[in-house]
Amino acid sequence: MFRFAVITTFLGQSKDRFHIYNKEASLEQKFQMAAKLPGYDGVEIVYPYEVHDPAETKRLLDKYKLSVSAVNVNVKAEPEFIDGGLTSEDPGIRAKAVRFVKEGKDFAAAIGAPRVTCCPLGDGFEFVFQKDYGALWRRLCDTLAEAGDHLKDTVPLFIEYKPKETRRVTVLPRAADVLLLLHELKVASMGVTVDYGHSIYAGEHAPMILCQIKDSPFDYYVHINDNDKTWDWDYFCGSHTLLDYIEFVYYLWKHGYDKHLTSDTHPTRWDMSEMFAINSRLTSRIGKLIDSIGAEEFEKVISNPDYMATWRFVEERLLRLAD
Repeated sequence: MFRFAVITTFLGQSKDRFHIYNKEASLEQKFQMAAKLPGYDGVEIVYPYEVHDPAETKRLLDKYKLSVSAVNVNVKAEPEFIDGGLTSEDPGIRAKAVRFVKEGKDFAAAIGAPRVTCCPLGDGFEFVFQKDYGALWRRLCDTLAEAGDHLKDTVPLFIEYKPKETRRVTVLPRAADVLLLLHELKVASMGVTVDYGHSIYAGEHAPMILCQIKDSPFDYYVHINDNDKTWDWDYFCGSHTLLDYIEFVYYLWKHGYDKHLTSDTHPTRWDMSEMFAINSRLTSRIGKLIDSIGAEEFEKVISNPDYMATWRFVEERLLRLAD
């Protein structure tokens, strides 16, 4: 029913402010691990720091029978991008950030990837009177219009949002901000990357966001994970907001979502393979349960004004709690 991919950065060494987790791994070792994850057939790869040679990347993808869910273009790690890349006041720095996205699209086209995703986390601010917000927005619109227009008919650009980190306020904190941006840019092939954890951390109701984007002119692509709604912990699916996640999966099922569900999940202290296996196993089980109940039954439940009856449905049919 659903297809699963993993962001390969999480299959190697990672760190936070205090600890280093897991072992370093080569690109081939990451692909080898991804190919062994139960339920997975895809990877999201990070350009330009993780991949840069299309021929070698394609060889490894073919060797391990993996498809690419997206090429993730990093526009925050360069020293010049510390105060923003796409929105920098320096036109040379903005040009470099745009070049990264365009080159990422070229790379995606060369390996047959269906989309590029980009999350401009370095673009934003920390303090009052730190930025001219109007100028910040205009620069973002100009740079992403140029980047989005490149190869727009073959490699669409999806924009991922997040309320904060690395900036206290990012320039695109919520789905509505991305939709406003896309409406202004008028590049029909662009879309929204909905990270479940970013959405709930932003105070959104993630299932409703799927419906809002579905009714817009734009497409969406999904990252899956979980958190406690106070920080982007990148925990495994269902670990903190199980019922919300079940409803999220319901709307993916209802909309006929056919792209990869990509695990943006950080296996810090926990077994890497089992954490990613939970994501695919739990999500698939939810999907099969929803499918067994069927659209007609769900429509009856959702349209029922008696929510106590709806909650009984949740207990008995979704949670399968026995007397």
